[in-house]
Amino acid sequence: MPKTIIGPDLPNIPWEGKPEGYFGVMWRYSKNPVIPRNLIPTSNSIFNSAVVPYQGEFAGVFRCDDTRRYMQLHAGKSKNGIDWQIDPKRIHFIGDDPEVNAWEYGYDPRVCWVEDRYYVTWCNGYHGPTIGVAYTRDFESFYKMENALLPFNRNGVMFPRKIDGRFAMFSRPSDNGHTPFGDIFYSESPDMVFWGRHRHVMSPNGGWQATKIGAGPIPIETTEGWLMIYHGVLTSCNGFVYSAGAALLDLEKPWKVIYRTSPYIISPQALYELAGDVPNVVFPCAALTDAATGRIAVYYGAADTVTGLAFAQVDELIDFIKKNSRV
Repeated sequence: MPKTIIGPDLPNIPWEGKPEGYFGVMWRYSKNPVIPRNLIPTSNSIFNSAVVPYQGEFAGVFRCDDTRRYMQLHAGKSKNGIDWQIDPKRIHFIGDDPEVNAWEYGYDPRVCWVEDRYYVTWCNGYHGPTIGVAYTRDFESFYKMENALLPFNRNGVMFPRKIDGRFAMFSRPSDNGHTPFGDIFYSESPDMVFWGRHRHVMSPNGGWQATKIGAGPIPIETTEGWLMIYHGVLTSCNGFVYSAGAALLDLEKPWKVIYRTSPYIISPQALYELAGDVPNVVFPCAALTDAATGRIAVYYGAADTVTGLAFAQVDELIDFIKKNSRV
């Protein structure tokens, strides 16, 4: 059977089959939350975090809001992608420029392997929120680079390979607060320092994604296009509601949307998604994939408090996107 996912096999991907009688295209891990809010002594909450395969096991960068309620980034490792050991001390970035390396806050990281290293992007405090960038090879030492874009910006999500010879990234220009708007944009860089060739990708589209949208995990390369799982926000009479959908994008021009889900693929319905520091939030930030089986495991923040895990099959998800598309 031909493979749909373009990429390596991951035979030890965390996995649980779809529950009997469940009709959705994405389903939750039965033992969620996979990471509790208090896994380390200093954490008030652990959510909106990034996970990648690493040396036959798993590693990641985690948003750990501490008991002062300061937003911090911590490194962690796991043998199975389920049971995590997170460093109780936050990441201290290495860098020569004290202005760039100064730490104010960091949240909602993503991690992406490109060529020879893991790049970390996150919402970095620099006169307002912008896209911070660093790299690591061992999840022990992290080297700070220039911020990718000007404030105000969030949801910096890199591509796992260069596009036409250049590094590529999604972002979501915003404001300095709880932004009531937001489109996804695409940018390119020859060197991971200077970013340009900005292209518009998608706007809010009504319903669960009526207020704002933002890219989620690192895009998944498939034979049908780039599979982008993204979050969308509805403004209800009780505040924001964060759900997730998916889109297929052109492989060589990723700002060109081919299909896009009109319905969500997962929304806040479990108790740990409905109740927490910020109720009614499902916020995907990382996806593991196994090309051999088409399995996808998605890590997502739940109610800005804990981390959940959900699963999908790539062919079923792509079929759902095509059948339920409104670009």
